[in-house]
Amino acid sequence: MKRVLILGATSAVAAEVAQIHANRGDRLHLVGRNPEKLAAVAARCAGSTVSVATADFGELGANERLVTDAISTLGHVDAALIAHGDLGDQLASERSFDEAEAIIRTNFTSVVSLLIPLANHMEAAREGRIGVITSVAGDRGRPRNYTYGAAKGALNVYLQGLRTRLYASGVTVTTLKLGPVDTPMTRDHKKTVLFGKPAAVAKDIVRAMDDGTPEAYVPARWGLIMPLVRRTPEALFQKLPFLSGR
Repeated sequence: MKRVLILGATSAVAAEVAQIHANRGDRLHLVGRNPEKLAAVAARCAGSTVSVATADFGELGANERLVTDAISTLGHVDAALIAHGDLGDQLASERSFDEAEAIIRTNFTSVVSLLIPLANHMEAAREGRIGVITSVAGDRGRPRNYTYGAAKGALNVYLQGLRTRLYASGVTVTTLKLGPVDTPMTRDHKKTVLFGKPAAVAKDIVRAMDDGTPEAYVPARWGLIMPLVRRTPEALFQKLPFLSGR
């Protein structure tokens, strides 16, 4: 039995990850903002021992205590998934620094505030697995979501450094670069064949964390697509509406 912490447990993907661990018989501590949604996820995991806590990860000063309390509840954290995030409003972020800062706080700063105490706990224990959901949007800035993408790109770099720091202590850090997934967060997006499904995406996430994979594109097809997107010269990139359009 593993002791698993899921932060942002009410997202569609994180809820599926929680159920996978519950089916394994793992002990779960689920943290999310909405108590009703959190209770629903916990009910899906009723076959396992589950505890819950509500939190707003945007309250940065409270996040260290949040992690400390989770560790106390579980006794020790074997695996932790940080799954929260929000696309925000790109157009609003171009007009208002407050909106841009909110997107960056949700998708980068708040994650760092959780990672610091979590990494210190696992480093001291000399074991553990950390998984963090980022996005393929962090691989290249595009007009339709570059504020969100910038936050995810910064997070990718932070995780690279953290992964190397923790390597000597036997702690693995998995960067989970998700492509678009058919979830409530993308309800206003036109769905294409490139959209993943939450259950399949969750299986890929758990597999990558189990294997200690440093960086995983989820679904795996994005590992073939994104190198081409990254390497397209900017002069050409700007002329291709499917890449540079809104």
